[in-house]
Amino acid sequence: MSEFDVVVIGAGPGGYVAAIRAAQLGLKTAIVDKQWLGGVCLNVGCIPSKALLRNAEIARLLREEGKTFGFSVDKLSLDYKAAFERSRQVAKRLTQGVSFLMRKNNIEVFMGTAHLKSNQEVAVSLQDGKDTSLKAKNIIIATGAQTAAPPALAIDGDKVLSYLEAILLDQLPKSAVIIGAGAIGVEFATIWNSYGVDVTIVEMMPQLVPLEDEEIGAELSKAFTKRGIKVLSGTKVEALEKTASSVRVNVSNTQGKQVIEAEKVLVAIGFKPNSHGLGLEALGVAISEKGFIEVDDYMATNVKGIWAIGDVTGKLMLAHVASTQGITCAESIAGVETQKINYEMIPRATYCHPQIASFGLTEKQAQERGYQVNVGRFPYQANGKALGLGENSGWAKIITDKKYGEILGAHIIGAECTELLPELTLAQKNELTITEIARNVHAHPTLSEILMEAAHAAEGHAIHI
Repeated sequence: MSEFDVVVIGAGPGGYVAAIRAAQLGLKTAIVDKQWLGGVCLNVGCIPSKALLRNAEIARLLREEGKTFGFSVDKLSLDYKAAFERSRQVAKRLTQGVSFLMRKNNIEVFMGTAHLKSNQEVAVSLQDGKDTSLKAKNIIIATGAQTAAPPALAIDGDKVLSYLEAILLDQLPKSAVIIGAGAIGVEFATIWNSYGVDVTIVEMMPQLVPLEDEEIGAELSKAFTKRGIKVLSGTKVEALEKTASSVRVNVSNTQGKQVIEAEKVLVAIGFKPNSHGLGLEALGVAISEKGFIEVDDYMATNVKGIWAIGDVTGKLMLAHVASTQGITCAESIAGVETQKINYEMIPRATYCHPQIASFGLTEKQAQERGYQVNVGRFPYQANGKALGLGENSGWAKIITDKKYGEILGAHIIGAECTELLPELTLAQKNELTITEIARNVHAHPTLSEILMEAAHAAEGHAIHI
């Protein structure tokens, strides 16, 4: 039996990062995954989807923006299969990079299915048909999550898709209904609409991207509608009816009932944790009613030597959260200084068009907590770089505490706004005030000036509006 200080189960952005950090700290480390290094994110999630979104951006420019930029294309032909193949190449390159990092850090890799025999032993059924056992002083569970869908929206992988089948399509349908307007839903709406697919997006909550600030949802709905995406918010899906060549989606809202027919349906309404079948229950590991592994601030479970990170903990299902948890966990195991994670101030990024970036409290949440708030706003249309790019829709909104100038949150919608957010999260983490953002000299012309201007606006003296 091979012996290790740390065995990580799951090689996604949480697992492989935890393994690397543990190895850096001098711990003998192994990692186990039943399918692929890099997990869902690198292989069939956030990375290939961003490659598709880049192709979609170019397709949109060619199809819709010729008049703006002074070009025309006769008999435009868009090959989605080429976009798909590029996305697979991007994913392959990064997963090969993870394999290199495992070798570089002397992390032993076992491809197979893991099962905990005790809090110090992991049995692995290897992909080659053999079995092995790993002895571990510490076991980190990083098994992620999978698509959740109610029986009425049963995914068949053919006409009714999850994100997995959608991202592996190499030919697009003529029409699609997307159920769920979270990050996955609005990103696929962006991709498919950019290639001319007739897209309807259905969201049960009153707004698109329902976890975001209300004004963000309204702005995105306006942008989607302008581009020809049909938006049905506050709408419930009652049933799906499959025909020989399509799916009929029965929906209802305050205006009544209707049936939408499309070639494909994408179900993007949520995830459930991959916590069962690992042997955790037999060891007494605390698991919530929804299946999430319960952990403390340092990623420890209630059973000595067993830790958990990433989506399987249900804290916040984002790749960068899993990676951050992985570092915290490895440092906790090694007994070195580490930091607790403030999940409320974690940045969130959605790569639809226009992009969405946010962190912290919404204006409504801040008011409900008793803060007297100042809100600084600045529109993209008043920013020189945005106008030069031809991307003048959107705005930034910064929420601050009126008394001390403390940054409570920010909500941005517009071109490349996901790249703007780190300035604000770094400031908040280090207790800088909105005054210091306003007085920080920003290069001109840049999109980052939008944040400086919004900061000035929060202080009551916006310069360019």
